[in-house]
Amino acid sequence: MNKHIFYFIALLIASPLIAQNSIELIPNTNDTRVITTGVPFMLIAPDARAAGMGDIGVATSVDGFSQQWNAAKYAFSEAKSGLGLSYTPYLSRLVNDISIGYLTYFNRLSENSAISGSFKYFSLGDITLTQGPNDPGLNVKPNEFTADIAYTLRLADQFAMGVTMRYLRSDLRINQIDPNARPAGTFGVDISGYYQSEELAYSDFYGRWRGGFAIQNLGPKFRYDDGGRENFQPTTLRLGGGFDFIFDDYNKLGLTTEFTKLLVPTPPLLGTRIEYEDVNDNGTFDEGDIEIDRQNNVIIAGQDSNVGFMQGIFQSFGDAPGGFSEELREITWALGAEYTYQDSFALRAGYFNESDDKGARKFFALGAGFKYTTIQIDLSYLFSASQVQSPLENTLRFSLTFNFGDKTYAEY
Repeated sequence: MNKHIFYFIALLIASPLIAQNSIELIPNTNDTRVITTGVPFMLIAPDARAAGMGDIGVATSVDGFSQQWNAAKYAFSEAKSGLGLSYTPYLSRLVNDISIGYLTYFNRLSENSAISGSFKYFSLGDITLTQGPNDPGLNVKPNEFTADIAYTLRLADQFAMGVTMRYLRSDLRINQIDPNARPAGTFGVDISGYYQSEELAYSDFYGRWRGGFAIQNLGPKFRYDDGGRENFQPTTLRLGGGFDFIFDDYNKLGLTTEFTKLLVPTPPLLGTRIEYEDVNDNGTFDEGDIEIDRQNNVIIAGQDSNVGFMQGIFQSFGDAPGGFSEELREITWALGAEYTYQDSFALRAGYFNESDDKGARKFFALGAGFKYTTIQIDLSYLFSASQVQSPLENTLRFSLTFNFGDKTYAEY
């Protein structure tokens, strides 16, 4: 018995002197936390009214460009139908031929339903391809576009839902360089809802509550080329709410806030995995230790983002390597205000915020609107508040709306 005890004590004393195999994980120093998707132009606000309030629109009052934000709002339009045209210069401080054009149309079929459609075109301008200093070059025009149609149904006096079907096409590959190049194409779906209360009497004014949600660009992944990686669509969840202060028949002030999150997996934290024999027993891989195995670009934290689009949607709520705090930083928020006088003149202001390590988009916006009979003109201007320069900084955006059969439906 004493002999066994002696051996046990000797083993305990000697065990720290025996080198143990250990594992060390070293994160990549250039790892990024920004979520990227295909066709990012779909996330750019194409209309001046929404842009003038900080790129919000899921819970603002209905207008001709509701197709971009929340098609369910068309069920609350006082006009029978409407046509909208919008133009947005892009990277205007560098070039003058990159822009986004947007065309929308809606028609209320009855008290409870409406149909709508839109076409968005993103032109990357003229690009000249040359093969030498004396080559006159060949002009090409890469572009992307989306076309969609929506149906809206009013489910209650104050609530409606809409479903949008969308086709998108990206023609960025150049046939003159690759004869086998083909445009990338896929489809997507939006599901949206909108609530608008009756006018409520308060002590010194009337008021109206608004709320909306939209899950946008639900659809399969796609490739820009046959051998390239699959890209997620910019699947987005939007939630918003607002309140209208109706002071009298002439003056109204609307305040709105909106929260947005990409339903796309967060890139995992990658690094190097080193298995080694810890000769000096200090718990760190250093000089004198014996390396047994090394693997690069392994997932240190987070989850593999190479998944299908449906799994990616659910995974996006809990896959950030930094945990819940990083998930919160992936949510952008915006505040917007709109003052309207006699439904003929409007002043707007807004602020948009995105976390510094998720894109760092921060900007203020100003806008104005003018309405004469059935025609409405909207303008907006953006001021960057971030060290990362916005491609839309100091850009004047312009929208034109024609409302037909105005006041056909009494909603207010």
